[in-house]
Amino acid sequence: MLRFKIMTRSPKNTDVQALFNKIAPEYDKMNNIISFGTHKLWRQKVMSRMTFPIGADIIDVATGTADWALALAEKSDETAHVTGLDFSEEMLAIGQSKVDISDYSEKITLVQGDAMALPFDDAAFDIVTIGFGLRNLPDPVTGLKEMYRVLKPGGQLVILETSQPDNPIVKPLWQLYFGKIMPVFGKVFAKGKYTEYKYLDETTEHFMDYMTLGQVLLKTGFKKVTISRFNLGAAAVHYATK
Repeated sequence: MLRFKIMTRSPKNTDVQALFNKIAPEYDKMNNIISFGTHKLWRQKVMSRMTFPIGADIIDVATGTADWALALAEKSDETAHVTGLDFSEEMLAIGQSKVDISDYSEKITLVQGDAMALPFDDAAFDIVTIGFGLRNLPDPVTGLKEMYRVLKPGGQLVILETSQPDNPIVKPLWQLYFGKIMPVFGKVFAKGKYTEYKYLDETTEHFMDYMTLGQVLLKTGFKKVTISRFNLGAAAVHYATK
């Protein structure tokens, strides 16, 4: 029985939705294997630079299995509330099981919904986060406009995303790892899901670079855009303010 809220009829990118439903059982394990556990360290570094207002309303878009939603709940004060939104019911089911046994079950609400048409009022949140999900949206710019819409004036947007190293020595190694080795990991460690992890590599390879994303944020209306990079450019975090 599903315990999270369903706030949209059907996300438009149903093929990607089906892919994430399929990989959900191995998703957490594969994240640790693929990133060698560094994705947790990245998230800790990102949150150390965030400002959490008292009683903040926070939304984690593309929350997946709710790891960042749980971390945000831990970092914010007891009067804050965290909403985790994702389009994959299988990912949310795993996330809900984590929330249920955590110390934050009353503080977190998981919602099935479409990041391209967020089912919330304008200016509803003090903080909007999205981790490793923007590249999977069919139109990231539309997704960013929706995040801008639901963010309160003065609120924070935080985007943590895989990126492309521009160092001429590192870049070929990065392409080899993500293009060849990571899909094999999917086949070996995720019950034969080579094709699915090949797709995730392709979304990383074809996603806009970190400087372009920064420019898109400014064009969308965000201010005070700052960027930090991790692991020689393999990931980047963008902070911005409405």
